[in-house]
Amino acid sequence: MSRSIIDKINYIVALITEFAVAHHISTQQAYRYLQEFKGLDFVDKFYDVEHTFSFENTVEDLTAYCKRMGGTLA
Repeated sequence: MSRSIIDKINYIVALITEFAVAHHISTQQAYRYLQEFKGLDFVDKFYDVEHTFSFENTVEDLTAYCKRMGGTLA
């Protein structure tokens, strides 16, 4: 596996954890929520840009995106 793929996987795992902390939910709940409301697709598609921002900014982006996709976390 290439280093860039490993970096992307590590980033997404860390981001799920940060999302969980920010919304006071478990990492398992965060993963399921991000999967259901296409947040993981968003991060995968825009990784090149999102990983340059702070986790706080990316969590805000993810929260807003998931809300547009039908999510209820604010």
